[in-house]
This record gives sequence, structure tokens and C-alpha cells, in this order.
Amino acid sequence: MSVDLSTKYLGLDLRSPLVASAGPIQQNLDGVRALADSGVGAIVMYSLFEEQVRHEEARQAELELEYMDSFAESLSFFPTVQSNEGGITAEYLAHLEASVKAVDIPVIASLNGATNGGWVETAHRMQDAGAAGIECNIYMVPGDVATTGAEVEDRHVEIVSAMREAVDIPVSVKLSPFFSAPGNMIARLDSAGADGLVLFNRFLQPDIDPEKLEVVPGVWLSTPTDARVPLTWIATLSGRVKASLAATSGVETADDVLKYLLAGADVVMTTSAVVRHGASYAASLLSGVSEWLERKGLTLEQARGLLAVPSDASSSEYERNGYVAALEKAKATYGA
Repeated sequence: MSVDLSTKYLGLDLRSPLVASAGPIQQNLDGVRALADSGVGAIVMYSLFEEQVRHEEARQAELELEYMDSFAESLSFFPTVQSNEGGITAEYLAHLEASVKAVDIPVIASLNGATNGGWVETAHRMQDAGAAGIECNIYMVPGDVATTGAEVEDRHVEIVSAMREAVDIPVSVKLSPFFSAPGNMIARLDSAGADGLVLFNRFLQPDIDPEKLEVVPGVWLSTPTDARVPLTWIATLSGRVKASLAATSGVETADDVLKYLLAGADVVMTTSAVVRHGASYAASLLSGVSEWLERKGLTLEQARGLLAVPSDASSSEYERNGYVAALEKAKATYGA
């Protein structure tokens, strides 16, 4: 590729704006190396879940209590309490450390949770393992009808603030678009110290099988239509927040990558495309971006944000005008 695709994300120097988001390919070193060989600028590891960490901590506490209840006469033997060193957290950290050593691009750890609990210590251990940054995947579904919107928003800010204080490496936040005012929520996270904003998480809603009378877990790969919401908000937020903007969901072709860049994304993340076509497919996406830039006579920086909401425009009015224009076009197309 003759076009310079180098960029910055979270203050990190990346060789390209395409980032491998958290996914199954990263579960082994061969997958990590394959992604790096494909030209991606950084790799986000698969997520370590808050529930996994809590389960291990609870088990550790149970074991310690067992020994505390031992007879005093036997305490002089100083029995060794079993630890969770062989548990999921330790396995994740060991794989993270090995991945960092295996490739020459930034490797970002991922924590998935919904409460302001044991994230901090785990985040610090991820930093010690060599992570270039930490992505907080805040996957919170407030099913309790007594939970207010303000409580949900405050918890997001608390998590980010705690993480930001705990580590020296960059912290990004992956969140959902389902807030009453997503722009304000994002601005609050920006003010709380988030170095990056990953827009957006996809809720994996379940389905119902009427024949088997059971709920079926919903897990599917994203499609280009899933890009509409993040595309809209990235175009709105470009130039209005200090944090880096990462686009995720709906990337299948080079055009999908370009749309996000034109909207103002600093980097574009993908999992579904490389899962469908293999890790090497990232090279095809980057080749397409490079060819387009060369054909248009643009640098990456010139293209980035070219179609974002103008800085001197009212974002609300801009979006409202677009909505009205879309309805008028629909009437002309489908009306009588």
C-alpha cells in the first residue's frame, strides 16, 4: 500500500486505522499473530467477564475460611491456602502477556462488566501483563424497573473514573446507544477521563421458539445495517470530544470502513468480517481503503471527518433536518 495509513488511537501510534475488536480469533496465539500479519493497527483481546472474576474471588474466600476454621493446634503447620492462580483470570493474563510479546502492535485488554466492583485490581494486573490499554465493555441491561436513567448513567461514570485512577495506560469505554441523551452521556464519560469511546456495543437480544416453548439466546454476526446508529453518532461527535472515537459494528467491506472514517472515526473496529472471512481479510479491507484514498487524491487525515456534522452547525437541527429530508424522500419514492 503506497498510501500512509498510520494514525493515532488512545494516544497510541498505529500503523493503520483498522483494529481487530474483541473476538474469538484472539483466543490463541496463532490467531493473534494472524491478525497482526494482516495489517491491523491494534488488537483488542477477547473479554474477561466481571462474573468470572467475582466467582474466583468468592471461591478464594471460601478456601481461606476453611483454613481459618481449623483447630489452633494445627495452625503451626501453616497450611498453604489454594489460590486461583490456575483460574480464568490467570489464564487470561498469561495469554495477554504472551500475545503482547508475540506481535509488534499494541494489544488492548478487555474487561466486560456492569458494576463498579472488582475491575480496578484486575485492570492493574492487565497493565502489569503489558496491555497497551484497557477497553471497558460496560454491558448493563437495567431490567429492574426501579432503576432510574440517572443511576445507570452515574454507574458508567463511576466505573470509568475508578478505572482511570487505577491504571496509567489509556482507558476506552465501549457502551450502548440506549440512553435518553447519548451525546450527553458520552460527553460525561469524556469529562471523566475516558481516553477512547467505542461506539457502540450491540445487545444480544434473545429470540423465542414457539414450537419448543423456550427462549433462544441471540448471537449473530453484524451486518452493514448495524452501522447506521454508530455512524450517526460518530458524525455528530467528531471534533466535539477530546477522546478518540472508535467505530464498531457493521463492517463487511472497505466501503464500510471508509464511511466510518468519513464520519470522523479515529479507528474502525471489526470482528464479524474477520470471523466470516478469516484474519487475512483485514488486509483486503485496508487495501480497499488505500486504493480509494489514492483514487480520490486524499490523505487519511484529509478524509477523516470530511462528512461529519459541521462544527458550526447545531447537531440537533442537523439530525432533525436529515430526518425530515429522509421522510420526504420516502414519500416521493413509496407514496401514491
